[in-house]
Amino acid sequence: MEVKCPTCEKTVQWTPEEKYRPFCSERCKLIDLGEWASEGHAIPGKPMTDELMSGDISDDMFVTDETLSDHLKRH
Repeated sequence: MEVKCPTCEKTVQWTPEEKYRPFCSERCKLIDLGEWASEGHAIPGKPMTDELMSGDISDDMFVTDETLSDHLKRH
């Protein structure tokens, strides 16, 4: 089976021997990885960081010097 490299659209054979499939080369693979890392590519939807960083997390979930000290005294 033949597929197109997602980066440069060169034809790639879809076989176990093709080391970088679906990419044609390590270069194209790294270009794609860089796009994901820089958020050039994204999966549609509401970002989870909005929910995680919204302040809805209760304060007792965080370890402070005081809570750690109390825990160590009991154990």
